[in-house]
Amino acid sequence: MEQNQALAVFEGKRIRKTWHGNEWWFVIEDIVFVLTDSKQYINKMRQRDEPLAQGWVQIIHTLLVDTFGGAQKINCVC
Repeated sequence: MEQNQALAVFEGKRIRKTWHGNEWWFVIEDIVFVLTDSKQYINKMRQRDEPLAQGWVQIIHTLLVDTFGGAQKINCVC
């Protein structure tokens, strides 16, 4: 991986990140998985919380992140 796209480690688990607009952006799915051990947590949370679901696009940004399968557009937060 390039220097501007790397992995962060939190509690022994990897969190993908990318450098964008002079800031580090982290893959939100990775952060939530580390904190909850659930890959479906975000989807369930958005189903239960209508205002969150409606404002989701204001919270996250879709950025290109290097993955083992190549670069992919993934939801990220700063």
